[in-house]
Amino acid sequence: MGILFKQYLSGDKIYTCSQCKTHCTEHTQLISKAFQGRHGRAYLFSEVVNVTLGPREDRMLITGLHTVVDIHCITCNSVLGWKYEVAYEESQKYKEGKFILEKAKVMKEGSW
Repeated sequence: MGILFKQYLSGDKIYTCSQCKTHCTEHTQLISKAFQGRHGRAYLFSEVVNVTLGPREDRMLITGLHTVVDIHCITCNSVLGWKYEVAYEESQKYKEGKFILEKAKVMKEGSW
């Protein structure tokens, strides 16, 4: 294990890990709040930072079969959500490469 490099975001509205307050993404990266996670509501983002990726797995979700990887906070290793790798339904292809952050796993910082 080497030195941990974290990216600090400078926007007005930042989403952080609820456990350790590590920056995850800016509000400008939000695509939709109309998603469901394992622990309730979830948000779809175009980009996140300060996460590591777990192993790829096929998961049956509400909208069909997807290949996903769990995303973990780089600081405390909490599972924050997942990244869509492959969507098998044509109507779900827009999710590929996007990230789900569960509302229960993140908090808002800044001037909301």
